[in-house]
Amino acid sequence: MAKINILNSKRLDITISRLSQQLIENHGDFKDSVIVGIQKSGVLLAERIKQRIKELADLDIPLGKLDITFHRDDFRRRDSPLAPNKTEIPFIIEGKNVILVDDVLYTGRSIRSAMDAMMAFGRPSKVEFLTLVDRKYSRHLPIEAKYVGKTVNSIQSQRVIVEWNEQGFAEDNIWLVNQ
Repeated sequence: MAKINILNSKRLDITISRLSQQLIENHGDFKDSVIVGIQKSGVLLAERIKQRIKELADLDIPLGKLDITFHRDDFRRRDSPLAPNKTEIPFIIEGKNVILVDDVLYTGRSIRSAMDAMMAFGRPSKVEFLTLVDRKYSRHLPIEAKYVGKTVNSIQSQRVIVEWNEQGFAEDNIWLVNQ
C-alpha cells in the first residue's frame, strides 16, 4: 500500500491559518456567523479553525457539532449498524451564516446528509462549506466547497486518510493511500 503525504504537520498548520484568515476576511466580526463541524473529523478541524480565529482576531465564534448518521443515504445498506456520535448545537442557526466544516470532500453525500440534519436546528440565512481536502473528479452530487485547504486529483481506488494528534497520532498528517 503506497502512501503519499499530502500535508504534514507544518503545512497543515499553515493551511489552517490560511483558511481561518479567509473566514475572517469574509465574515468580519462573525456577529451573524457560526461554525458547525461534521462528526468526527470535521469537528476536530472546526475546533482548530475556531482556535486559530481566536488567536488571529480575538473572536469567540459559536461552534456546533453535527452528527449525520441517521441522515445518510446508505444508513440501511450496511451490514453492521453505524454508531452515532453526539450532536451539540447550543445555539439557534435560524437566520445565521453557517460555516459547515468537514475534513474531506469526496462524493458530496456526507454534505447532503449534513444539510438535512442541520435543518432540524432552523433555517440558516446562508451555508458555506469548508473542507481540508477536496478530492476532485469524484463527486456524485453537485456540491463544492467555498473554502478548500488542498485539492487532490485522486482515483476511485485511493483514499485520503487524515491523522490528528487528538486521535492519538504522534503528528498531524494527511495521506493519499492506494488500496
